[in-house]
Formats: sequence, C-alpha cells, structure tokens
Amino acid sequence: MERYFKRKFSSTTSSSDNVGSSSVRDVGISRDVVGSLKESELQDVLANLPADPGLRPQMLDYDPNIRDEVRRAYLQKGPCQPKDHTFPQTDLSGYDRCFNVKWFDEFDWLEYSISKDAVFCLYCYLFKSNFKIGQGCSDVFTEVGFTNWKKKDKIRQHVGGVGSVHNQSRQYCVDLMNQKQHIQTVLIKQSDQARIDYRICLTASLDCVRFLLKQGLPFRGNDESDTSNNKGNYVELLQFLADHDEKVKAVVLENAPGNLKLIAPTIQKDLVNACATETIKKIIKDMDGAFFSLLVDESRDISVKEQMAVVFRYVDKRGYVIERFVGIQHVSDTTSNSLKEAIDTLFSREELSISMLRGQGYDGASNMKALVAVAKGNADVATFFTSCNSLVNIVGASCRRRDMLRDQLQKNITEALENDDLPTGRGLNQETSLKRAGDTRWNSHYGTLLSIISMFKSVVKVLKLIIEDGSTDNIGEANRSLREIQSFEFVFHLFFMRSLLEATNDLSQALQRKDQDIGNAMSLVKDCKDTLQDMRDNGFEALLDQVFSFCGKHDIKVPSMDDAYVAQWRSHRRAPRITQIHHYRVDIFIQIIEWQLAELNHRFSEVNTELLICLACLSPNDSFIAFDKQKLLRFAEFYPQEFTPRDLLALEDQLGIYIHHMRTRSEFSQLKGIGALARKMVEKGLHRTFNYVYLLLTLALTLPVATASVERAFSAMNVIKGPLRNRMGDQWLSDSLLVYIEKDVFVCIDNETIMRRFQNMKTRRGQL
Repeated sequence: MERYFKRKFSSTTSSSDNVGSSSVRDVGISRDVVGSLKESELQDVLANLPADPGLRPQMLDYDPNIRDEVRRAYLQKGPCQPKDHTFPQTDLSGYDRCFNVKWFDEFDWLEYSISKDAVFCLYCYLFKSNFKIGQGCSDVFTEVGFTNWKKKDKIRQHVGGVGSVHNQSRQYCVDLMNQKQHIQTVLIKQSDQARIDYRICLTASLDCVRFLLKQGLPFRGNDESDTSNNKGNYVELLQFLADHDEKVKAVVLENAPGNLKLIAPTIQKDLVNACATETIKKIIKDMDGAFFSLLVDESRDISVKEQMAVVFRYVDKRGYVIERFVGIQHVSDTTSNSLKEAIDTLFSREELSISMLRGQGYDGASNMKALVAVAKGNADVATFFTSCNSLVNIVGASCRRRDMLRDQLQKNITEALENDDLPTGRGLNQETSLKRAGDTRWNSHYGTLLSIISMFKSVVKVLKLIIEDGSTDNIGEANRSLREIQSFEFVFHLFFMRSLLEATNDLSQALQRKDQDIGNAMSLVKDCKDTLQDMRDNGFEALLDQVFSFCGKHDIKVPSMDDAYVAQWRSHRRAPRITQIHHYRVDIFIQIIEWQLAELNHRFSEVNTELLICLACLSPNDSFIAFDKQKLLRFAEFYPQEFTPRDLLALEDQLGIYIHHMRTRSEFSQLKGIGALARKMVEKGLHRTFNYVYLLLTLALTLPVATASVERAFSAMNVIKGPLRNRMGDQWLSDSLLVYIEKDVFVCIDNETIMRRFQNMKTRRGQL
C-alpha cells in the first residue's frame, strides 16, 4: 500500500558550505532547500504534501518561514481518514485485531497511515515542535504511530486534560485557521464596505473565469498594458462586465482599492485551481466510496510533452455508469514505472484508497488494432491506406479544388437523376466532401472509404482537371494518384476494407460510448467475430462480383484471375508462382480476416472469457434467458474481498428469489443490458432487497470497456493547449482541462464554495 502515497522531492542546494549537494530525505525537503525555493516551487511543494501521516517529514524539517503555510495546508485538507480502506488484521495476544473505522467519528483528530498500519494525531504533529522535550508530548502519535488496537483507552489518554500538549496543539490549530485571530487580519481591519467591495470584485472575476473555462478560451493577452487595445480575454471580459454594471465598475480595474484588482496571472491561476479543486471534490463525493476502475492513456501535447490522462469509471447512486476525467499528469516517459508513480501521485493528492479499485484499462489506441492497424500489417493494405490519405490531401489541398469537386459531384448527381439512376427523397443526394481519417475516431477510416466509393467518378474528373491545368506543383502527385485509384488492385482493397470495417463498425461505435457496459460489448465482440468468420468462409465471391461491377462501370481494366501474380517489389525469377485469384483470396482476403480474428481472440483470453461468460448471466435480455446460478456464483468468486464464504452462501439463496421475482415483474421483461437492469433496480428500490445481486451488477458495470473517454480528453487538450498557448504549465493545463471536460459538474458548484476555497488559499499564503 505504501506505493500509493510515497512522495519524493529532489532538489539541490546552492549553499557555499555544501555546493552541489542534494541531501534530501525520503519524503519532505531540507530546511536549506525549502528556504531557497521560488514562489512557484514553494506552491508546488504545498500542493504535493504527503497525505499519509506515516510518510510525512517532521515539522522541524521545514524552514521556519513556511511552517505555518504547511500547517494551514494540512488543516485545510483535514486528517487523513481513508474510511473505505480494508484495514489489515494483526495478531495481538492470540487474537486478530484491526483498526476500527468508527474511531474516526469519535476522535476527529485521528489519522490513519496505510503505509504503517498505525494512527497518528494531526494536531500534535503540526505543533509538537512548539513544546520542549519532557513536556508530555510522546512520539507515539507523531512519529512512531500507535498500533495497539486492543487498547482504545490509550487514545483517550493521549488527549489528556485541559492543559495537555494535545489540547494546546488543538487550540493553536484553531487560532491559526481563525481569521479573527490571524495576525494579518488583526493588522488589516477592513471596514464592512471594503469587504463588500472586495466580494463584488471577486464575484465578477470568478464570473469571467467561469465563462473562459467553460469555453476553453485563453486568459492572457500578448500586451496587457493600459495602452493596449486588447488586454486578453480575462481583462477584456472583466471590463465588459464593468461597462454593463455600475456596482462592478466601481470596484474593479482602475477603480479597485490599491493593488486589489485580482487580475495578476497568479490570481487567475489560483481562481482556476480553486474551480478545479472543487470540481474534483464534487466528483469524488459523487463516487461516495463506490468501486471504480482506472482508465489511463498518454499522448504528447503541442509542446511535445508526454501527458498522462486519467479517467475514473464507477456506478453512481442512481445505478448509472459514470466516467469522469480527473486530471492530466506530465510524465517523463511512458514506462510502467513512470505511469505508476504518476498514478500514485494522483491517489495521494486526492486521498483515494487503492482498495476500492476494481479494474484498469490502458492505452486506448491499442483497441484500434483489431479494427485498422492489424490490417495495415499487410504491405499491400498499408500502401492502399497511404494512397487514400494522399488522394484526400490532393483533392482537398485548396478551396479551389474543393469547389471543383463539389461542382463535379453536382453535375454527376444531376445527370444520374435525369437518367433515373439515383433514388430521390428527403435527405438523399446531399452535398458532401472526401472525409479525412482520424487517429482517435475509430470509424473515420470507414467513412473515408465510403466517401471515395460514392464520389469516385467526381474524384477522377478533378484529378484529370488538375493534370490538364498544369499550373500547380501537384501535377506529379495527381497523376500518380489517378493511376493508383484506376487500378484493379486499389478497387479490390477499397471494397474489401469497406466490407471489413463495416463488420467492425458497430463495435467501434459502441466502444466510444461512455455508458457502454462490458456485457453488451462482449455481445458485440461475439457478433463481430461471427460476421468475420462468415465473411472468410463465404464472402469472397460476393466481394469479387462487387469489384468486377465497379471496375466495369468506371472503365477499369480487370486482370484475368488465372494469370500469374508477381508483386512489384519481388524479383520475377525468384517470386513464387501464384495466380491472381490466389493472391487476392489467400494473401489478402483470408490472411487479413484471420489476423483480425486472432487479435480479437488474443484480447479475450481464457481467463477473461470465463469472467465475461459468467458476467453475461446477469443480462436481463429476453426475460433473463441467460441466467445461470452456478456461473454467477463463479463470477462472485473472482471478488473474494466482497464475497466471503458466508456471503457466497447468502448470494446462492438470494439468486433463487431474485430470478423468480424478476421474471414475474412486467417492468423487467423488456430490459436490454445490465446497465438498464441496475437503473431499474435502484428506481424500484430492489438494490437494497437484492443487495448481493446488485453488488455483482456494480462490479460488472465498473469493469472498463474501452478508453474512449481518455481519447476525448486528448482532443480537448488540443483545444486548451494549442499553438498560441504552447507554454502552459502542467498544473495550469490540468486545472483548465478538468473544468472544460467536466463542465456539467462544474456548473453545479456555486460561487460561494469556490470563493471560500480561493480565500483559504490566499489566507494560507498570507496574501490577503
């Protein structure tokens, strides 16, 4: 468990007494280093304080000038109380004992360390350094950790009397966080009107931040001086609000008292960080200790930095499957160790327990291998897709060529309609263009092939016009592309890959849905495999007929299928003697389909298959026809922490009553998918009646299907961090991206909550 909380800071001192040294403890920072940190580095330290009390440095290890800031940061977080953690048993005098989670309610100061399986006192940890040795302050609750679970009275004894070290430390904490007692508040006794003005100014600034974050717009301007005509979106929007509201105008920008304008870059970043912090807290609150899965993927941003995006998948209280983006983390490389450390950082920062993790999904791009990338392992197919990309680039290289394509398409449609070669009706024969394939849109290759087929005649005409025009630099490329697409080989690959992607299109579409459950996904995988197998066994002749018909329609030469075939890159003397029909049927058609099937079978191994077969028995389709009690019991055995031997017996008894109840209730007879079943059970209150069955449902729905949500995060990252914002810091990027993606959560957070978070940040730093 320690790996989910451990933190390491590495830095070097510049002291003349110890040049180049890097004396750093396992966790924490030496006083010399902390004292020399810049403001930005210091804030990073405060944002990454270890949550686990067993891994924290002692307060004396921090520079005296920042100890109060560290204390405020820990008090804002509150004591580390992982209530959802599975506490280990310890043999004490012949009896197995463990920490009792109810003690958190009785002792609000108590902290539990997962790494040490021990409890600590938050108050004494923070202010033990204020007392001399021998004043009654034991190291047990501050450094060593208390582990004698059978002696709860020792915890009460630690509190002591009114003047005890514990109670004095508690009062120090209250005084530190109480603004009326804070020295800066005492010195800056603002009037009531000044506080009202400040609140108006802060509210207006926050409204600007809200708008810019939801729209994914940049904040800063290139020139924010008073003489600039464009001071950036944030300042310009604040000016707009001032121009339309006299109360706002009286307290912002040039009318703000002193330097309290709230327009500095650090203020903007703090407001955004407050928004992001409250957003992720609301997400974690919505999880409410539920089991969850982790979806992780990595991609490079515009500044060529490797970024790791993390998404949580869980079932909420209403029975809905939810996938939430929780942050992006810069990683030095994409090795497993780097990703693990980044995930550890996230879990530690948000005080999440790894014990609730029930599934992990990595690298969404690899899912696409079963759709396109596997086929590209064949040199001929890889060349075909290269030709398609080149064709799209040539035809769509300029507005003039796009207009030429649209005009030619319109002429062809008009001609076909006059000859009754096209059906007519609403929505038919609309203006279109060649579609470009994208890396994160899995079915985009399918759309590209369909557009080439439907616009083939117009594309050929445009290429000929480019060649005849002779005034561009793309004549050679256009001529090569024209020769390629007017070949039998290109047409065969065009129709073959269209058929192949058509068979997998439903699966690729379904895997991009956030609420897709693994039961439905497995059903689609089976359908996809059956379709591919049938195509392999019976589809070649039909495909060949389509290709022959298309070639005849467009005057493309068709070779004799009995002629010898020799690849262009092979020697004619050493090449194996095969016929055209053998090449297209065996080397292309059968080989690629078998690669697809092998990839799908590889991804669903025997262990996974057993799990998924058992899981499928939860399906309510066709009045629960797939129900199998023994397989569901086997499914429960995959989760020994949730289902003890006693729970398995209770589940066995409950399943019999459950299936009888479900099959006799009309509202459950038409359900499709285990997601719909979970929602209906919550709606009818049956998730409490059949609690073990509902637990099986939530575990099944939590399993990750695909990382499409993470892929969408990278698309959003290109909006937030573009060419004009390529110097965004990692924290600034993560905060902005979180709010932009999860804006439906963000809009539910009121200004008061965000302003309170922002105010606490400023108080902690002693800035306001």
